[in-house]
Amino acid sequence: MLTYCGVDFHSRQQKVVFCDLATGEIQRKELKHQSDEVRQFYTQLPKPVIVGLEATGSSQWFEKLLAELGHEVWIGNATEIRRRARSRQKNDWRDAELVLDLMVKDEFPRIYRLSEESLEILRRLRYRHRLVKMRTMAKNGLHAIALSAGLSMKSKLLTKSGRAKLELLDLSPALKDQRDEWLDLIDQLNHRIARLDSEVEQEGQTDPRVQLLRTHRGLGPLTALALVHTLEPVNRFSSSRKVTAFVGLEPCEESSADKVRWRGISKAGSRLLRFLLIEAAGVAIKYDDELKRFYLHLLHRRDWRKAKVAVARKLLVRAWIMLRDQIDYAEFLKRGVAVRSARTGRRP
Repeated sequence: MLTYCGVDFHSRQQKVVFCDLATGEIQRKELKHQSDEVRQFYTQLPKPVIVGLEATGSSQWFEKLLAELGHEVWIGNATEIRRRARSRQKNDWRDAELVLDLMVKDEFPRIYRLSEESLEILRRLRYRHRLVKMRTMAKNGLHAIALSAGLSMKSKLLTKSGRAKLELLDLSPALKDQRDEWLDLIDQLNHRIARLDSEVEQEGQTDPRVQLLRTHRGLGPLTALALVHTLEPVNRFSSSRKVTAFVGLEPCEESSADKVRWRGISKAGSRLLRFLLIEAAGVAIKYDDELKRFYLHLLHRRDWRKAKVAVARKLLVRAWIMLRDQIDYAEFLKRGVAVRSARTGRRP
C-alpha cells in the first residue's frame, strides 16, 4: 500500500503529515535539516512512498535524497495549492495537511520538472547573467569616477585609449584605489564571462534544436539555449497562448461588464528567458521585415518598451512553432507567405 507524505518545506526545517493507507492513520512529524533525522525518517517509511511538496528553490538536496531512497516526489504549483485551501487559516501544519489531502484525493496540481541536463544548462545561463549584472555595476562605478573628474567617453571608456585616459586622471587616493579595483574586477569578470560563452557555444553546436532556432535572426546561442531547455518538451504546450502564459509574457486582463482593461504582462515564468527574448527582439526587428512593421505600428499608440515586449512575445511564439514543427526560419517564412496567399486568393 502507498504511503503519502504531505510536506511543508522550509530552508531549515520541514513539517510532515503522512498517511498509511493500510491503516488510515495520519501522523505528524517535524524534522530539522541540520541533523540526520531527515534521512532516518524517510528511510524507515514502508515503500512505496510518494512525497508531495510545493515548488521551492531550496529543495534540490531533499529531492535528490528522496530519489536515492527510491521514493517518488511530486512537486506542486504553490499558487494552485493555496487556491484550493478550504480555510483562511494558514500555518505550516495546515499547509502540510492540505498537500496530503490533495494527494489522497488525486487533486494535487503537479508541475512539470525539467531534466537534470536542462537544469544544469539553465544554472550556467543564470550564473552568467549575474556576472554580467556585476560587470555593469562595475562599469557604472567607473563612469561615475570619470565624470567626477570631467572625463565623458560613454561606451569608449573601457577601450584601450579610454583606459589610458582614465589612468591619467587626477584623482584623490580613495578614488584611485576604487578605479584600480573596478578595472581589475572588470577584467576578472570578462575572463569568466568569456569562458562561459565558450561553453555555451560548444553546447549549442551539439544540439540540433539550438541550431534550428539560430536560423532566425536575433536568436543567438544564449537565447536559443534558454528557449530549448525552458520549453522542453515543446509538445506539452497545446497552443501559443499557453506558451506565452508559461513564460509570463501574456497581458493580464481585468474586465468587467462593458469595461475592458489590459494591464502589464504577468511575469509569471522565467525572468531570465523574458530578459533574453526582449534583448533578442531589439535585434530581430532590424532584420525581419514583418517584425519591424509590427513594431513600428505599435509605436503609434504604445510606448517603445511595450512595443518591444510585444515583439518578444511574437518571437517566443515563432520559436515555439519552429521547435514544434522542426522547421528552420526559411521554412517558417514560406508557410507564412502561403497562409497569407490563401487568405487573399493569390499565388505565393
